[in-house]
Amino acid sequence: MKRNLLIILIITSGVLGADQIGPDDQEIDVFRKEGEPVTLKCSYDSSSENVYLFWYRQYPNRALQFILYKGARSYSGTNIADHRFESTTSWSSTELRVRELRLADTALYYCALRVGAQ
Repeated sequence: MKRNLLIILIITSGVLGADQIGPDDQEIDVFRKEGEPVTLKCSYDSSSENVYLFWYRQYPNRALQFILYKGARSYSGTNIADHRFESTTSWSSTELRVRELRLADTALYYCALRVGAQ
């Protein structure tokens, strides 16, 4: 029996005044069934060439849990805590894909932007 999962995407801001990150569209409540894939997307804007994009999740009354980071633009590093998750980045967006959802994936998801020195 497949169960419905709720994933809520929450967005955090960039670290500098001109840097921003936000949902690609207005749909931030995502419902999928256990075993299905899901893709969450954030768009960002930064004047920096040196960009890291992070994904976290948070369970109720718990601290943020690191999922992964991926470099974009001139940065190319990647660190992924769980290989069911993958990320793609472009000049202005990042996507988090969860291959096979589990009930334990029901959480709040955050994307974050970090820029390095020019």
